[in-house]
Amino acid sequence: MEIRELRYFVAVAEEEHFGRAAHRLGMAQPPLSRAIQQLERRLGLTLLERNSRGVTLTDAGVVLLHEGRAAIGAVEAAERRTRRTAASGGGIVVVTKAEASAELLTKLLHRYAAEPDAVQVEVLLCGIGEQAPTLRDGRADVALLHLPHDDISGFDTETLHTENQVAVLPAGHPLSTRDELTLAEITSQPDLPMARWPDAAGRYAPGPGPEIHGHAQLLQLIGLGRTTTVLPESVRDAVRDDLATVPVVDAHPVSTLIAWPPQCRSRAVANFVRIATEL
Repeated sequence: MEIRELRYFVAVAEEEHFGRAAHRLGMAQPPLSRAIQQLERRLGLTLLERNSRGVTLTDAGVVLLHEGRAAIGAVEAAERRTRRTAASGGGIVVVTKAEASAELLTKLLHRYAAEPDAVQVEVLLCGIGEQAPTLRDGRADVALLHLPHDDISGFDTETLHTENQVAVLPAGHPLSTRDELTLAEITSQPDLPMARWPDAAGRYAPGPGPEIHGHAQLLQLIGLGRTTTVLPESVRDAVRDDLATVPVVDAHPVSTLIAWPPQCRSRAVANFVRIATEL
């Protein structure tokens, strides 16, 4: 299959209509239809069921849509990384969530800079849940991710650190003086609803707590007594005087991982990963 054919097929499958797909691709409908028919002949199967209102995917078409998106994304990521590497003279880009893993990253950058063959490292700070997509689409070479929150599918990874979690509360709240808490105790506070985090698509589940867009906003809202949350225990080093942290005994531990594309053959990336695992 050719990437051009995959682009055509993905457009038709997503639009569910040849006319709309042709408009999206900036081409006439007849050559688009012929290209899809040629793809089906080459594969020896039917990908689309045509009807008067448009098209629907067969089971095989559903598979090709999923795989085709991934293949197109990989090609675009390869092109982006190639251009970026040429422009940077061989440097690497590390993406991490803003205000997360700060101490680890500081040590890692300092240690890596001391290597005799170290290259320039650009740090890309992103929002909640944006590290994996940034690595996946080629804007970064390495990412610091966190399980169970981030999607690590399709990456090679090494676990760097695992830690328990704590509740972050207003300093004057009755729960703030406890030695430990459970998730049920935290979520049952009517005066202190849990903060709501976006999913991978940027959507928020319904609930009484505020929508969180960044770490600084979260801590300020907790200090004002508007919300609470559960975070890795390393947050204790950065909390303000108006906040308190209490261990949550039944919260799932959080692991910090370093991730990179499995097809990567960069010596600079390999050395950076090696230093991270040694730390």
